[in-house]
Order: sequence, then C-alpha cells, then structure tokens
Amino acid sequence: MLSIFEPQTEAIRKGKAAKPTEFGKLVKIQEAEAGFITDYTVCPTRVPDQELWGPSLRTHQALFGQPPRLAVADGGFASAANERTATDLGVKEVALPRGRPTPTAPPPRHRWFRQALRWRTGCEGRISVLKRCHGLRRCRYHGLCGMERWVGLGVIANDLRVLGRAGPKPERRSGKR
Repeated sequence: MLSIFEPQTEAIRKGKAAKPTEFGKLVKIQEAEAGFITDYTVCPTRVPDQELWGPSLRTHQALFGQPPRLAVADGGFASAANERTATDLGVKEVALPRGRPTPTAPPPRHRWFRQALRWRTGCEGRISVLKRCHGLRRCRYHGLCGMERWVGLGVIANDLRVLGRAGPKPERRSGKR
C-alpha cells in the first residue's frame, strides 16, 4: 500500500531519468484530428499498453461508425498481434513504431509512416496541456470514481477549448476609417 488515504494508488515505473517512479493511475487518452479527445480510460489496475489497442479501435468504430483510416500509437502498443488486429478491423494505415521493420509492417521510411509518427509526437503536447492547464497532474477528488470524474472534467475542458478555437474567425475590419 502506497497511501493510507488513496489505497488505489500505484507505483508507475517508466524508466525516465528525471522521474524513475511516478504514483497514480494509468490513463489512456484517445485523440482524433485537431486535438479533440474522443475517449479516455482510467485503468483500475496497471495493464500493458498492448492490451488497450483493440478496445481503443473498437471504441472508435462504435463512435464513428467506421474504423479509423490511420491508427497510430507509441512503441508500448507495438506488436504484430496489434497490427493484425487493426488490419482485421479495417484500418488502412497502421503506424506502430518498433525497433526493426518486420515483413508485415512497412519500414519507417515511408512518408505516411513518418507523418503519422510526427502526429503522434504532437499528441504528447496534448497530454502536457491536460496536465498543466486542465489539472490532470494531480487529482483533487478521492477514490477511483473521483479520479475518473476528474479526468473526465479535464477532457471536457480540453474539448471545449478545441471547439472554441475551431469556430469561425472574426472578420477583419479594414484599417480605413
């Protein structure tokens, strides 16, 4: 047990030099174009990233009525089974970075693959915004239900911000008076 007040808290080892161990819960964020978060999951127990891939694709398909054209994630999701799962569900382009190219996965030199990895790298900025601007660095509610609520409110705040920026641009008035 790591906390008397929050017994569900887990030690998360990421292997980073600055923060070798973090405390909290694993949160999966699913994003579509323009930074709009379409789904999130607060995992009750620590699960490997690879196990979250299939449910994420099925959630996207349920929300939008079709599989995504492009599915991309970080190296923690990369496996031949996850690539197969994505192609079986109808995803046309799958970008899961691995150490070496395999016969089933295209080598990372293809343009679409590099662009997909750059887009995913940009998603790291969304996670940073969620932590800094929308309070996901530290949960102020208690219990697992409170954490799910806190993350949900952060996601709603993010999506409202994205929607507000996507609105029509104000007309520019000419400089003549």
